[in-house]
Amino acid sequence: MPWCASDMKTWLDKRFKLSENGTSVRAELVGGATTFMTMSYIIFVQPAVLGTTGMDRGAVMVATCLASALATLLMGLLARYPIAQAPAMGHNVFFAVIVCGTMGYTWQVALGANFISGLLFAALALAGVWGRVVVAVPDSLKYGIAVGIGLLIAMVGLQYGGVVVDSPGALVALGDLTGQPVVLTLFGLALTAALMVLKVPGAILLGVLATAAAGVPLGIVKYQGLIAPVPSLAPTAFKLDVAGAFQSGLVAVVFVFFLLDVFDTMGTLIGVGGAGGFIVRGRLPRADRAMFADAVGTVGGVLLGTSTVTSYIESVTGIAQGARTGLANVMTSALFLVALFFSPLAEMVSGEVAYKGMTLRPVIAPALILVGCLMMKCVKFIDWDDLTEAIPAFLCVVVMPLTLSITEGISFGFVSYALLKLASGKGRQVHWLVYLFAALFVLRYVLS
Repeated sequence: MPWCASDMKTWLDKRFKLSENGTSVRAELVGGATTFMTMSYIIFVQPAVLGTTGMDRGAVMVATCLASALATLLMGLLARYPIAQAPAMGHNVFFAVIVCGTMGYTWQVALGANFISGLLFAALALAGVWGRVVVAVPDSLKYGIAVGIGLLIAMVGLQYGGVVVDSPGALVALGDLTGQPVVLTLFGLALTAALMVLKVPGAILLGVLATAAAGVPLGIVKYQGLIAPVPSLAPTAFKLDVAGAFQSGLVAVVFVFFLLDVFDTMGTLIGVGGAGGFIVRGRLPRADRAMFADAVGTVGGVLLGTSTVTSYIESVTGIAQGARTGLANVMTSALFLVALFFSPLAEMVSGEVAYKGMTLRPVIAPALILVGCLMMKCVKFIDWDDLTEAIPAFLCVVVMPLTLSITEGISFGFVSYALLKLASGKGRQVHWLVYLFAALFVLRYVLS
């Protein structure tokens, strides 16, 4: 007998444990679509960044979509988490500006170095190392990382919306609240917040769509058609230079690529896992599978012609919509493939607009700001009475948004935790992996 809708629903429930996780097919699909919308900007930002190295932008876009779809799907099927994957912001800048720009290496050699770091990451994931690493991270740092990521997301959202802008001599300042993109952001923020307060299903997704629709008559969001030809992968696929990456000067580059990937991924998994309630007694179940999906995404992406793939903090937007299982990732992965053919529509939803010398994304900004709010709940679990726990957690929380870097926040947290525990005579309470990573972070700064 042919399958009917109820059979499919039963199979999905069993495969992804929907009932066990208190979710539904609808919630997962809406959550997956929401995550895609809030991170779809990478489809267009990645080619712009890597294009500065001489890489073909069309090929980079295709590689970005394919690598993101692969890694996101693997995360959903192997680890069963609604945590999407894509090329990492910051990593791509290190690739293009530092390795290819300042250091003068070709993009082929940079891809080779990125490939080696990805293989190392995958090998350690297969060896079951990463699950033990997550357990070794103290609870105060776990929650500090989660809160720091929440503030980082909110800061990015405020900047994307033009609500907060760069201010020489004062770091940041309030933007022009009368500017059309900023008004659109504030409209989307008010509408989405109201929908969330009223507990409207799919509030964040509806807010994104309504904000995009409101931006069309303002000329901020431009309708550019639906379908465009898929560019060729040939200019970047399998063009990496692994042999060239073994040059003595690139040992440090491989090391930095590796550290950035490890701690961005671990920090995001802990932060998003905490927000989604996935961490159980200090452990993230199936952490090694999650790390392996990330590593495969990096290796596959480099082979196709894009930089490090990692877990995305924007996944919290999907979780806020109710996503709790890997089924959401199946939806997000499918949309990355659809984006290959409907890139003009995806670009419209990303809502990118130039305003007073800034590149703003007012359509997705409200969602990021509100997700930052949702992640703040983890702050209550930090032991503020024990300064050896509180200070490292605080440094995680404050350094991430101020440096716009998950890795830097984790670095300050680990190093300060190790030092303060030693200074207070509590050094034996600390897992040896914390000391190891603290030393590696110090070494990273020395070598940089």
